[in-house]
Amino acid sequence: MPPRRGHIVRVQSLTLVAASAALLAPTTFPGAPPPPLPEPPAQLLLPGAPDRPGPLRADRSGVRIGPVPHVPAGQPAPHVRQRTDSGPEAGPRAQRDASGSPVRAADLLARVRDCDPVSRGRYRSDAGAPAGIPVCGTKEAVYWKADLDVDCDGRPGDRCNSGTDPHFSPATAYTGSDGRPLDAERLPYVVVPGPSDTWDHREDGVRGGSLAALVHGDRVRYAVVGDVGPSDLIGEASYAAARSLGIPADPEGGGVASDVTYIVFKGSQVEPIDDTAAAEKAGERLARRFVDGG
Repeated sequence: MPPRRGHIVRVQSLTLVAASAALLAPTTFPGAPPPPLPEPPAQLLLPGAPDRPGPLRADRSGVRIGPVPHVPAGQPAPHVRQRTDSGPEAGPRAQRDASGSPVRAADLLARVRDCDPVSRGRYRSDAGAPAGIPVCGTKEAVYWKADLDVDCDGRPGDRCNSGTDPHFSPATAYTGSDGRPLDAERLPYVVVPGPSDTWDHREDGVRGGSLAALVHGDRVRYAVVGDVGPSDLIGEASYAAARSLGIPADPEGGGVASDVTYIVFKGSQVEPIDDTAAAEKAGERLARRFVDGG
């Protein structure tokens, strides 16, 4: 995938990035995120929002490695597929637990306040930025707190194409139910770093279609793992994911500089990967289990 926004361009390579041999000491995430942006239009798939101020995001996407086989170090993570029937009631705010209340952002943030690192080093948010973001984990999930840069790659559309994004690529690491690249305009998905000595997501049961909860402000939205990015950067999600969180989704200058929490549930998988209603239902269920400590 060609280089993305910013004045610093990384050399694209499939070479794994060497990481620190020493394990990181446990750390604590900063306090609660700032107040949320105003509510977006009710329809999730409407056109993008205006560019956010400030410099363009630095080089976000390197060569995509595509789906890769799970190569565990020791015992592999359990493969649990989350299959849920979709229905007209499904939607970003429609999923509820047994009590009738959705999982709150505050509850998820409290659950991931402390960090027991699973990565052997830290990631950069953008090329040239300090490497200060660990991947943390529990027995149920891995998580990190970072920026959100907009991945507009995959199937071209009105908002994601070579005309709107000078670094557009028509490929994603994983493909949809029809065998074509994913549709970043319509499918909320997150990007995980390519496997490296810093962290190999496959060893923690994370793969294409794994379920993720995204938290920004007081919003919780559900997505799938849909793309694999550079092995030294973290903090990227699709156009549709940014829109669902109320984040400007312009593919060249959108995104947000901080305070997005990514929680990926180990061993989970939505099939087909592009069933958004199933992802929302299963994501709410896994998030409820996560905050309840089960």
